[in-house]
Amino acid sequence: MLKVFLVEDESVVREALRDNIPWQQYGYRFVGEAGDGEMALPLIRKTMPDVLITDIKMPFMDGLALSHMVKQEYPDMKIIIISGYDDFDYARQAIAEGVEQYLLKPITRSSLQKALAELREKIEAEREQKNYMKKFQSDMQEYEQYFLRNFFEKVFEGKLSVQEIYELAGKHNLDIEAPCYNLMLLSVQAPPRSDNMLQRAADDCREELMRYFLRFPECIAFRWNVSTYGVMIKGEPESISERTKVHMAEIERICTQTSDLEWYAAAGEAVERFSMLGECYSKLNHRYAYRYLAPGRHILTEDAVAIASQETETGSLRNIDINKVDPEIIRGFLNNGQQNEVQEFVENYMETLGDAIHSRLFRDYLLLNIQFTVQAYVEGLGCSQQEFLTSVGADQIHELVTDHKSMEEYVKRLFVKALCIRDEKQSSQGKKVLRQALDYIEANYTQPTLSLNEVAGAIEMSPNYFSAMFSQEMKQTFVEYVTARRMELAKKLLQENELSASEIAAAVGYKDSHYFSFVFKKTQGCSPREYRSGAQQ
Repeated sequence: MLKVFLVEDESVVREALRDNIPWQQYGYRFVGEAGDGEMALPLIRKTMPDVLITDIKMPFMDGLALSHMVKQEYPDMKIIIISGYDDFDYARQAIAEGVEQYLLKPITRSSLQKALAELREKIEAEREQKNYMKKFQSDMQEYEQYFLRNFFEKVFEGKLSVQEIYELAGKHNLDIEAPCYNLMLLSVQAPPRSDNMLQRAADDCREELMRYFLRFPECIAFRWNVSTYGVMIKGEPESISERTKVHMAEIERICTQTSDLEWYAAAGEAVERFSMLGECYSKLNHRYAYRYLAPGRHILTEDAVAIASQETETGSLRNIDINKVDPEIIRGFLNNGQQNEVQEFVENYMETLGDAIHSRLFRDYLLLNIQFTVQAYVEGLGCSQQEFLTSVGADQIHELVTDHKSMEEYVKRLFVKALCIRDEKQSSQGKKVLRQALDYIEANYTQPTLSLNEVAGAIEMSPNYFSAMFSQEMKQTFVEYVTARRMELAKKLLQENELSASEIAAAVGYKDSHYFSFVFKKTQGCSPREYRSGAQQ
């Protein structure tokens, strides 16, 4: 029920309207009254009516001044002016202030009823439209994340000119203008073979992190890959470093609320141009790659990386930290690393070994250790050991590896090949799972209850992981795909029969026919009625 507030300086008129109008019958609840605008304003702020009825001529503050102030504070509030003056100038001023109705005294019940009914219809239509837009925007959030990932990937790789960057950002209403920029990378996941409770805790932690960054207009958060998120921070040169520290501290607070989660965060060094973010990302990625080498350090600052790379006492094989050649470090990277991280990981790994890497004896030991670990890993994936060794040129290892630099290149080759095999296997498994998901969607997309969570549950996959995998494989989001299937069917039904819009809405998976029409127009550029008329012509 809508709320109405009355302002009228003549008490007889005010009481007559208050007591003789059947407000509830008209769909309203009478929430307050006042004798002038000055007395009314604080009461209006307290009761927050949907409709304000006010006389135009009153002492202290008249109806026009009150209307002006109300519209400034509450632009959605509807105003009815009542006046004893049939004067066009008054009406013109009222229209300028955004007044909806201008009624002349004496006010009849029928004239007020007509005005109230029109306003109720308008308010309900506006609210319905806002709700549709809110739901549509919620559905499209997944698409925005998909766009952001592709956009920043192109920016970091230098694939966009400055003009293209700003044109793309403008097209998607992405505000990127600022005097200074920085980047952060963070990942949160449950350890391998964790139970469902810890997997859900990791999902909840990621969601809380995203909600946190949405609170700050200077932050743009985006999914970088399945387990890693990126955050771009905008700000003033003198304050961006401090803001970055504040955000890093909040990441640590949120991630440490649940024990046993594997999480890491790193921040880059601020740059003055958006087009220079590629340089910022390059340095940040180098720092972020240390998460495999320093698993106990969750916040990968410049100091933490420096300590990790200098902890080995240089020039001494006797004092080398045996933990640095632990095969688990290699296996950790093979399980979770990306192909574009191989160079950073190998260079950082070699760096942490200090001068020991210059010893031929140590290099031979290290190379065998790495090769055996990688061989065992690819065998576990079902790849022939001999086939793998041949593909990386292991039979020429003595010619290929002559010093620490050539060893680095050979190790990179090992990792790239192993990750290719892993990704191909995962892609093959992913396509099988994706096929199951698409079959499930095809069988259920006309059901109003269909959701990403439902499909993920049907194929026994985390909703977060399914969302990322679906977007990556299909090059569109889950919501886009389902909406497109529904719109295809809707267009077919509009062309082939005379079903009503509500019948078609129900047939394609929408409980609300108005929302169906809203989505149809948003995605197809015309209303269902217009589409049907065009198809018939």
